[in-house]
Amino acid sequence: MLPYVLLVAAVALERVAELAVSKRNIAWALAQGGVERGFGHYPFMVVLHSALLIACVVEAAHREFVPALGWPMLGLVVLAQALRWWCIASLGPRWNTRVVVVPGRPLVRRGPYRWLRHPNYLAVVVEGAALPLVHSAWITAVAFTVLNAALLAVRIRCENDALGLVAPAGAAR
Repeated sequence: MLPYVLLVAAVALERVAELAVSKRNIAWALAQGGVERGFGHYPFMVVLHSALLIACVVEAAHREFVPALGWPMLGLVVLAQALRWWCIASLGPRWNTRVVVVPGRPLVRRGPYRWLRHPNYLAVVVEGAALPLVHSAWITAVAFTVLNAALLAVRIRCENDALGLVAPAGAAR
């Protein structure tokens, strides 16, 4: 169990690093005339992501490590982290944990943004399912996935609106 607690702690420290990068990038964006949109959902996102880390450890205390599940899930957690930091590097100072957009800037089309509109959320979805499953915490994986899907529906709509993106014909907005 200790190695799993250390993994979750490492993910928590990674979140702290993200927040430091985000704070710096938000200051840059605001200095460039950036506008924040959709602040109302942000506190829910913070609570949900914090609860994920806590629930992982709490549930895992009552579960066994299953190597056939745990090792592949650990691999997915590592890949999700790599994708997340590739997104952060690709967006540079335009990346932040909120929705702060500098008007008039073109969309980023490098890195994973060449193929996906919101690759960072792919990382979030994969990590949110895989991190609990590293130590068989399947209830946490399911609960986070369902709650996160609802949150992402709001968040992605907010980001698309802030970026001036138009949903494909027939898509729900």
